[in-house]
Order: sequence, then C-alpha cells, then structure tokens
Amino acid sequence: MIALIQRVKQAKVAVAGQTISEIGQGILVLLGVEKNDDNVKAQKLSQKVLNYRIFSDQQGKMNFNVRQVEGELLVVSQFTLVADTQSGNRPSFSSAAPAQLSEELYQYFIECCQTSGVPCQTGEFAADMQVSLLNDGPVTFYLQV
Repeated sequence: MIALIQRVKQAKVAVAGQTISEIGQGILVLLGVEKNDDNVKAQKLSQKVLNYRIFSDQQGKMNFNVRQVEGELLVVSQFTLVADTQSGNRPSFSSAAPAQLSEELYQYFIECCQTSGVPCQTGEFAADMQVSLLNDGPVTFYLQV
C-alpha cells in the first residue's frame, strides 16, 4: 500500500464540476492499493500518515504531526501510484489490486483515520476527480508499507 502525502494549506476534490470535499491545513493523501495489501497494511499506513511529523515547530523543524497542528486529512484513491514504469512508454498496472479489494481497503484506511479523531474528508472511489491543492512548502513524501 502506497500513500503519497502532501502538506497542504488547503485542498479540495471536485467530481463533474461540483466540489465534493475540501479541507484547510492538513494532509492530502493519495492512496494506491496493491494486490497483496490487506487490513493490517492499511491500518499500519494510516497510523504512519497520522503520526508522520511533517509540520513545522516554532524553530521551523518538522516536529509536529497532523494531530498536533489540529489539521485535517483529504484521502483520495489513486491507482496510478502502483504503476510499474520501469520499461517502455506505457505504465503497467499489473500490481494494482482488483477494484473490489481496492475499494474495501480504501474505505478501511479512511475508517482507521476517522477513528483517530482527525477530521477526514474523501474523494469518490473510481471517479474522474479534479484535485486542487495549495502545497505548503512544498512538502511531499512517498510512504509505503
């Protein structure tokens, strides 16, 4: 399971021209699910995202996590994160989980985040989404479990 996380001042998701979710300061999580992923990996990755210290303290050092800055999460499914790009000019998605498993683990990841007490908004699974963000830093990390 892969999470590309971006520290944001704000982010939102639109489907068919309508905003379906938005957050202020927090983390935009682009989530990719691989075929060997399971609930254990989803729970572990959710905890890593929630505890990852990417927000600055008074000295400008990344010492705070999203909870400590009272931030929010916006979780968006993105199967292209699991693409194999090693050869050729077209990505292969052979390592991506089937749609049903991907959706189940995406929803479970969201549940894990929501039960932590951090406000959590979501994209729409398998929809054509337009994601807008104001990346803060920019700060972007690739997390994988």
